[in-house]
Amino acid sequence: MRGAIENGLLRPGPDASYADGDDATWMAIDWPSMTSKVTLLGREVNVVDTGGDGPVLLFVHGLGGCWQNWLLNIPAAMGSHRVIAPDLPGFGESQMPAGDISIKGYAKVLDALCEALGVDSPVVVGNSMGGFAGAELALSFPTRVEKLVLVSAAGLSIEHQRREPLVTLARAWAGGAAWLGARGRAVVTRPRMRRLGMQLLVRYPEKLSPQLTFELARGTGTPGFVPALKALLSYSFRDQLSRIEIPVLVVWGRNDMLVPRGDAREFVRLIGSNARREMFEDTGHLSMLERPSRFNALLEAFIAGERAPESDVEGVSA
Repeated sequence: MRGAIENGLLRPGPDASYADGDDATWMAIDWPSMTSKVTLLGREVNVVDTGGDGPVLLFVHGLGGCWQNWLLNIPAAMGSHRVIAPDLPGFGESQMPAGDISIKGYAKVLDALCEALGVDSPVVVGNSMGGFAGAELALSFPTRVEKLVLVSAAGLSIEHQRREPLVTLARAWAGGAAWLGARGRAVVTRPRMRRLGMQLLVRYPEKLSPQLTFELARGTGTPGFVPALKALLSYSFRDQLSRIEIPVLVVWGRNDMLVPRGDAREFVRLIGSNARREMFEDTGHLSMLERPSRFNALLEAFIAGERAPESDVEGVSA
């Protein structure tokens, strides 16, 4: 039977646009030639930089992630843009920062990265904690960001979460994902194993390709995970968001299990009329990987100052 039981009801399987990315687009790219270590604030940060003279896109991954979280998006943009995607300090191949991990600290790292690479004001696209850091970059360094895309961004409802239970839950989730990654490609080829390791992140983990799942799992189990989670829980910028005056696109999956979908509406309300929202139906926390074709088209339209066709967009009055 197609689908699964959810809340006592049969949940239908995903439609044809779910997980419609083509692995060939990223597997054919010579990533090592675009990857380097950049010393920022005294520590090495691993960075993918596609180069070129086009407008700059800066992709920022979330908690437990790495630059590979954008594997289905970088190839779509690199023909017309210079794309930069770092591993945040404490994640991926980047060193831990010299001091404590903090959201403001991540914003300083992103600002320093732009300075080191000769980038003035990129379009910043951040998922989850990366959205939190991207919004803080726009607040702390207002001239640094041209436009901002918040993809299931953290930073609002998490401020009301009880710290220790959430840390315990997050450790358990990270352990499960790390377990999946440590067992290599042979394990991620099994749909049930992909669901076990990724069910809190995406709506239909078994629909992600084994190759992509393996790359995502490589970002787990890093030393920055718990310190970064504690940083998420200890900082609030709710009362500052109205200072963001650049165009902001808020993208959310309606079935996000990590960050409540109501936060999307709240981000738009707090930022103001320069922000708008787009909700992806039947989608979890990683809309850029779950529905990459739609996400990439939406991002392209937003950068160009247009509205994507057939989009369910809601503005501040929604």
